[in-house]
Amino acid sequence: MDERRAAPRMRVLKAGRIVFGNGMRVYDCMLRNSSEGGVLLKVPSTHDVPDEFMLYVDTDQIRRPVQIVWRKADQLGVRFTGPAEPVRAA
Repeated sequence: MDERRAAPRMRVLKAGRIVFGNGMRVYDCMLRNSSEGGVLLKVPSTHDVPDEFMLYVDTDQIRRPVQIVWRKADQLGVRFTGPAEPVRAA
């Protein structure tokens, strides 16, 4: 299998949230591997997830805009489309 990634990925296991719809829709996810350019997300279902959304990484306390590159029934490959921003606790 040919490697098409521009940067190598590192295995991770971090909790995250997929947020869209002006913050009204939130899905839990797990980050399974990561690189400078994107991450692999494990989700219960990709059915209602839009092509672009904000990814919140709970353990790092950041959020980052992403775009889906590929999807399977329970996985999303996403690329970062903007810089990470800190998330402040309320």
